[in-house]
Amino acid sequence: MPAFGSGPEYMNHVALACGERWPALGLGTWRLGEDNGLQAQEVACVREALDLGYRVIDTAEMYGDGGAERIAGKALADAMRAGVVQREEVFVVSKVYPHNASLGGVQLACDRSLRRLGLDHIDLYLLHWRGSVPLAETVEGFARLAASGKTRHWGVSNFGMDDMRELMRASNGAQCAANQVYYAASSRGVEFDLLPWMQQRALPMMAYSPLDCGNLARDMRLQALAQPLGLSAAQLALAWVLRQPGVMAIPKAGQPEHLRENLRAAEFALAASTLEAVDQLFPPPKNKQALAMI
Repeated sequence: MPAFGSGPEYMNHVALACGERWPALGLGTWRLGEDNGLQAQEVACVREALDLGYRVIDTAEMYGDGGAERIAGKALADAMRAGVVQREEVFVVSKVYPHNASLGGVQLACDRSLRRLGLDHIDLYLLHWRGSVPLAETVEGFARLAASGKTRHWGVSNFGMDDMRELMRASNGAQCAANQVYYAASSRGVEFDLLPWMQQRALPMMAYSPLDCGNLARDMRLQALAQPLGLSAAQLALAWVLRQPGVMAIPKAGQPEHLRENLRAAEFALAASTLEAVDQLFPPPKNKQALAMI
C-alpha cells in the first residue's frame, strides 16, 4: 500500500474501500477563485493549509467557474516545489457539472479540470449532483477515466437514499468511493437512513458546509455550550461532525486563523454529555427527510 498523506497524527482518518486512509478533516474551496483581485491571498491560504498539514483539498469546476481549481493547483504546485508535500500525499477532489457528465462530456470536463489544477490525475472525481444524463452513462464515463489514469477514484455528490440505491444497480456502480452531502448539526436528515446505510457498507460520506454556511458559528446557544470546553461554536460544530465514523468534513476556510481553529476542532473528542446537549439543541431526525442541498 502506498504511503498517503497522514495529516496531523492526532486526526481521525476515513478509510476508502481500497484500504487507503485519509484525514477526516479537509479543506473546501467553495467561493474561492471568484475575484481575481483576491487570487494571491487565496493561493496563500490554501498553501498555508498544506503547510499546517491539511492533506485533502476539495474543489469543483463550478466553483468560481474553474477559478477555485486554479487556486488549489497553484497552491499545491508551490508547496510541492518547496518540498512541503509530494503529490501522492495530497488527496485532490473535484466535481463535474451534471450537464457535462455524458460519456464524452465527462472526459472533456476532466481534461479541463486537470489543466486548471496543473495535475495529471484527480484522486476523487465526483458527479456534483444528478442531472438529465442517465446515471449509467456517467458511471461508464467515470470508469473510462479511471482506466485511463486521469482519476484514481470516482464518486457522487448530493445523492439521497433512492439515488444511491439506483447507483448500486448500475454496472460498476459499486465502484463508487464516496458521497458528498450537506451535513451539519442543524441539518441531520442524512442520519435517518443515508448515513447508516453508507456506514454499513464502509462507504465514506463527505460533509460539506459542516458549519451550516456559518450559521452554527454564530449560534449563541452553541457558543454557550462550547465556551466551557475552550472551544468556539464553530469548533464544537465541526468536532460534532467529525465524531462520526466514516465521515470526512470539508469546511471552507478563507483565513489562516480559521485553518488553525479547524485543526483544533479535529483533535477534540466530545464527551457523551456534550453530545446529548447538542441533541437537545438540534434533535436527530425521527423520520425520513428530503436531502438538504445548497
